[in-house]
Amino acid sequence: MFSIEYPTVAVTNSKENFPVHRIYCVGQNYAAHAREMGNDPEREAPVWFMKTSDSVVPDGSTVSYPPRTSNLHHEIELVVALHKGGRNITATQARELIFGYAVGIDLTRRDLQAALRKNGRPWDPAKSFEQAAPISAINPASAIGHPQAGRIWLNVNDELRQEGDLSDLIWSVPEALAELSTLFTLAPGDLLFTGTPSGVGAVVAGDRLTGGIDGVGEITIDIGSPN
Repeated sequence: MFSIEYPTVAVTNSKENFPVHRIYCVGQNYAAHAREMGNDPEREAPVWFMKTSDSVVPDGSTVSYPPRTSNLHHEIELVVALHKGGRNITATQARELIFGYAVGIDLTRRDLQAALRKNGRPWDPAKSFEQAAPISAINPASAIGHPQAGRIWLNVNDELRQEGDLSDLIWSVPEALAELSTLFTLAPGDLLFTGTPSGVGAVVAGDRLTGGIDGVGEITIDIGSPN
């Protein structure tokens, strides 16, 4: 009766697309970013939130400035794509689940997030909205391996805003996946946004965002006018 098209992400050097199941995100996974958000960066259990799968936006897109915010922030992140799933996996087993890696931007309605946090309410409206998860093509691990270090950066209109290194992750990719699998049954098609370095800030309509991760890829999006 109904025809549904599931969201997909391009795969580098392939005609195949990666079908998206769920999008998980780790909050405050770089110490410097935790500090700039007013939190203690000591190693504690990860902060988890989710985005809807249809919030993915491909590289090169124009993203409409979302409603109910005047403080839209950029957060550049390493994204992990899974082709296997499971529950209660170990960090040692985690890499067996990984299909590849991409560059993502976690767009955040920061003013809305701050108001929700102040009142002890969930972040969902601040993090999960249309076009909230721009992502580059996925680079298969079979081609690039499993990056544990490398520069991660983001420019707004050619001005450097964010810069860090994957080695600065508080929870490594295998550790994060192992912990996540104690809460959810991971599945093929899942994406994990792994956290952002310091330097997050506001963008406005007309801005161009360009970011990348050494050995993984790059992404460019434009911020358009509100719909």
